[in-house]
Amino acid sequence: MERSKVVISKEQIALQYEYMGKVRALLGQEERYALVRTYGCQQNEADSERLAGMLHEMGYSITEDEKKADLILVNTCAVREHAELKALSITGQFKHLKEKKKSLLIGICGCMVSQEHRKEDIKHKYPYVDFLFGTAMLYRMPEILYTRLVKQKRQFFLDDNSGNIAEGLPVYRMNEFKAWVSIMYGCNNFCSYCVVPYVRGRERSRDPEEILQEVKALAEQGYKEITLLGQNVNSYGKDLEEPMTFAQLLERICQVEGEFTVRFMTSHPKDATRELIDVMAQNPKIARAFHLPLQSGSNRVLQRMNRKYTTERYLELVDYMREKMPDIALTTDIIVAFPGESEEDFEGTLEMLRRVEYDNIYSFIYSKRKGTPAADYPDQIDPSVASDRFARMIACQQEISARKNKDYTGEVLQVLVEGYSKTDKTKLTGRTEKNRLVHFEGPEELIGQHAAVLIKRSETYALFGELAQL
Repeated sequence: MERSKVVISKEQIALQYEYMGKVRALLGQEERYALVRTYGCQQNEADSERLAGMLHEMGYSITEDEKKADLILVNTCAVREHAELKALSITGQFKHLKEKKKSLLIGICGCMVSQEHRKEDIKHKYPYVDFLFGTAMLYRMPEILYTRLVKQKRQFFLDDNSGNIAEGLPVYRMNEFKAWVSIMYGCNNFCSYCVVPYVRGRERSRDPEEILQEVKALAEQGYKEITLLGQNVNSYGKDLEEPMTFAQLLERICQVEGEFTVRFMTSHPKDATRELIDVMAQNPKIARAFHLPLQSGSNRVLQRMNRKYTTERYLELVDYMREKMPDIALTTDIIVAFPGESEEDFEGTLEMLRRVEYDNIYSFIYSKRKGTPAADYPDQIDPSVASDRFARMIACQQEISARKNKDYTGEVLQVLVEGYSKTDKTKLTGRTEKNRLVHFEGPEELIGQHAAVLIKRSETYALFGELAQL
């Protein structure tokens, strides 16, 4: 697949800064608040931080309180129907806020609205939405907002550009010690079930020097964890004037001074290499955790999915990882009830779970996506069969996860403390290098720091402990 990349010029970025200044002048001295609500993947979260950065530059204070907001921007996902319906549902609820506060502006952006049918749907069924723009128009949000404010008319933009890279936009980091860094955008894989290539465009890599500058700045600011993002990070660098592999980029990032851990996602098995695994094994800055989407344990289904690898090739990668890093944590994505999946195919998936013994899985029942080949396959799976298989798969993985978590009992683990537990405000919560969730009691001052925690007990999805006496 030929790649198409448009690098937004410095002049175009400067123009958007001019619009940011114009919006700030229009808002005046009165304090205004903006809420950015995000649905979907980590790439969407990274995009939202740039959207929030531009809004902050325009004079808005960022808030999480929708009742306080003068502007609400919903950044949407299109990977599954559930994510789209959730975004539309929450947007529908904002209608009542606008009835009480006529000046409230509501915008929708992201993957969902990069689909023509969704754009038209919102245009006609959601008259209270003031502006809309797709993923390729993210950098032009200041211009779009300014036009809406001046013309007092709804603005709808769906750029058909197959993809661009815009450097130099302001970023409002939502976290003070964990950061997202996008290294590339788009996807060339065209899995038969996936809408991402259609809504995010073709693969395009950021210049390595731009990435390194961003990582250096984060390290200097004391960030403890930096996660590199791309729809398929293993394909990084193939479109650069001077090609560079993802493994080579990782090596350069690990040379940046500072005490921080590097993570990355997502890897595609067809492009994962032994070179990448070797670099991980040689560099202690890289977390001993690898997310490698399997999707199905059946070669027949993988072929219909257009995944371009076999279970045998996948297991070769897993075995090599464990040879080089015996303690590595592995996670994966699984799609249950893909069209035409037989009971034998599904049993193949369960067998892969038992063979690999993942630390955790992210699993979903197949969701039909308009415009993808799989949506037109005639052999869609009955919902009752899909639900039964999903439940059986979860039960299989829960036994594995519970057993692997139990092995940590009595160990002292280093935990990056993220905040208070959502379910128990008396406990702090954080994650280990291998992404294990840990709950324990401790002082608030530990938030954003590493803490040594003695694990006392375990559950399927979490560990519980106390501060270790070192």
